[in-house]
Amino acid sequence: MRSVSRDERIIRAILTPDYGTLSPRERALVDYAVRLTVTPAQMQERDVASLRKNGLDDVAILHACQIVAYFNFVNRLAHGLGVHLES
Repeated sequence: MRSVSRDERIIRAILTPDYGTLSPRERALVDYAVRLTVTPAQMQERDVASLRKNGLDDVAILHACQIVAYFNFVNRLAHGLGVHLES
């Protein structure tokens, strides 16, 4: 995450429950990413609605979903093969 974001506020928000430094839009994105990563089968329309409510359009939501899904795919593939990725 650090190699992509470099925004320590967002990294801390993902690793801890402290979202105090995030804007509502950033918090909605972090919540969406964590939920899609941890409990993907429980995703519902309300998860997408929360992103729309916080100013993301359909293209931005698609990009967010693709990025989260891709990182999850790559990490699971690497873990499944016993590969350790660079930090």
